[in-house]
Amino acid sequence: MKKRVLLGMTALLLSISLLMAQEVPEGVITAFKRGSSKELSKYMGDKVNLVFQGRSTNLAKQKAAAMMQDFFTENKVNGFTVNHQGKRDESSFIVGTLATSKGKFRVNCFLKKMKDQYLIHQIRIEKINE
Repeated sequence: MKKRVLLGMTALLLSISLLMAQEVPEGVITAFKRGSSKELSKYMGDKVNLVFQGRSTNLAKQKAAAMMQDFFTENKVNGFTVNHQGKRDESSFIVGTLATSKGKFRVNCFLKKMKDQYLIHQIRIEKINE
């Protein structure tokens, strides 16, 4: 009986912690999987910091979406795998691998909570040398 209760409580705590950690909207992950800047822009804040291969640029939402479209056009997306995701206080993040026609890229996407929703404030994309 004690084992059942302990097992049940462990499962409940694990479920709660997993739900709490998933503050990244599923649409962000779907947008990367599809290579859709239009879908990704729905989750962008008014200003977005884009970092491509170590070069950082702060852009308005529309320009950031246009740069992401250029990236997706140049690098046809074959898939996206989430390697890690988490949250802390009013921010969350995902780290994933973007498979494209021109190789694999490590993607770090950082979000901040604004007006009861999480919005992207930084996207970092770096080529993985294999």
